[in-house]
Amino acid sequence: MGSSVSPDGSHGAAVTAENFGLKGPRGWAFRSVGIEAEPGSLIAIEGPSGSGRTCLLLALTGRMRPTEGHAKVGGLPLPHKMAAVRRISALGPVTGVSELDPALTVAEHLRERGLLQRHFDGSLRALLRPPGERAAATRSRIDEALEAAGLVLATLPKEERTAVRDLERLEALRLSVALALIGRPRLLAVDDADLKLSDADRAEAWKLLRSVAEAGTTVLAVCSQAPEGTTVIRTVAATTPSAAPDASDTPAAPKSEAASDATPGAVPANTTEVTEATSEATREDASADTDQDTTEEGTADALAETGRA
Repeated sequence: MGSSVSPDGSHGAAVTAENFGLKGPRGWAFRSVGIEAEPGSLIAIEGPSGSGRTCLLLALTGRMRPTEGHAKVGGLPLPHKMAAVRRISALGPVTGVSELDPALTVAEHLRERGLLQRHFDGSLRALLRPPGERAAATRSRIDEALEAAGLVLATLPKEERTAVRDLERLEALRLSVALALIGRPRLLAVDDADLKLSDADRAEAWKLLRSVAEAGTTVLAVCSQAPEGTTVIRTVAATTPSAAPDASDTPAAPKSEAASDATPGAVPANTTEVTEATSEATREDASADTDQDTTEEGTADALAETGRA
């Protein structure tokens, strides 16, 4: 992660995709995704649980390898520049990937992230500065991130010594966002942004994410219902086995990047029809696989492969 500025002078990363899809050996996690969002946009991936939302979020941040179509994040093409996309993006809370440790305190989480940021993402010049200056710079980054996330340590039950397990859901979300913003990413990704929140807390969560976007960082958020004023990618659950889908609903074999962009059943930009896969996402082309079943369990299997992407 870094604080590099794009050629047009903006900090946030533009996000575009066309016929973007990810397929496992027995089906699709998502496909036919189309989107065009400017730097500093608030992008909502809206849909029911199990509809491929998290896989799409991880693919657009360079954590999962897509198998068809095209996408660019900050001008970096996917999947060819996945490592570069990871460097300019940061994950907020994502189950099984970037979860908070409930046994650690808020201060311990912040200290750990600050040390990692200083060790791995600092320039050579920064690393050669006196330890006191480096510590002060890290503290400044942490304070800046806490302010941007709206997390006031003094209001917590034990201030910064509060354990994560004792945080309210909205407070935990703010902490996760603050940790991600310490790296000053160009793209912030948040999973389940509105999960288990009251109406009032949900409004506060979207207010937080909107403020981050307005400050210049592009925000990509998974949710069950997107608020007004967001760029929306809609995902849908797979057809149940009892239903009789049309021939156009049956996923076709994936095409290469050189193939035609005309995909039957494709939807306009900013919306997508996303189906769920029954197996893990792989780097290999699974076009020879004839089993096209799509189930909720498959999306979970694809997510389990995230560490291999």
